[in-house]
Amino acid sequence: MDLATLIGLIGAIATVGSAIVLGGAPDAFVNVPSLIIVFMGSLLVTLMKFSLGQFLNSVKVAVKAFIFKVPDSQDLIDRSVELANEARSGGLLVLEEAEVPSDFYRKAVDLVVDGHDPDIVKGILEKDMELTVKRHKDGQAVFKAIADVAPAMGMIGTLIGLVQMLSVMDDPKQIGPSMAVALLTTLYGAMIANMIAMPIADKLTLRSAEERLSKMLIIDAVLGIQGGQNPRVIQDVLKNYLPQSRQAAAEKEAA
Repeated sequence: MDLATLIGLIGAIATVGSAIVLGGAPDAFVNVPSLIIVFMGSLLVTLMKFSLGQFLNSVKVAVKAFIFKVPDSQDLIDRSVELANEARSGGLLVLEEAEVPSDFYRKAVDLVVDGHDPDIVKGILEKDMELTVKRHKDGQAVFKAIADVAPAMGMIGTLIGLVQMLSVMDDPKQIGPSMAVALLTTLYGAMIANMIAMPIADKLTLRSAEERLSKMLIIDAVLGIQGGQNPRVIQDVLKNYLPQSRQAAAEKEAA
């Protein structure tokens, strides 16, 4: 579970909700016509921009913003060095039952154990990585589209409310509900775009970059193991995936 995403989302909603409650009359901020215009309108207009499969898959991708955890790079490096030592002493076949940190790592090890050519192994794994990144980009695009559409639907709702208000100027009792539609649609649109859709899109961009880096590390590690490289050399190569500060710490521990 990504606490940053969860705390940020809940905290933002709680902050706005507290301001509404403390200001009195929270019921005034609930308006069904406004909700229909902004929520349903935003989803349907966004659906027009994508295929049904892309739209539905974006929900699965969004889950990664909350619960997906990329294996730690240092843990991957340490395990890769251990596997390199095992393969060097007992051959590649000993890796068949070895415990690995992720499904992608398992797939990579299985390809090596099956005896595929290094170029084929690299090609298959890179294609897997590219397709994963593409799925992430599709999910990001859907939420960015929602962030673009929601404020526009809010503006459309505002115009509808103003037209309704102007049409009943002779009846003061009807002005209030029409004004509520005009104002609340703008509020709903801004909240959807800036508190939900855009933050999720940005977090998915971060998750995609992290997963891509992790898979690149795994590819280099497995190819090094398959090539029979010295475990120390593999470790030195993989350290480049760590931030500078962590590289220095890792070197101190190795010393």
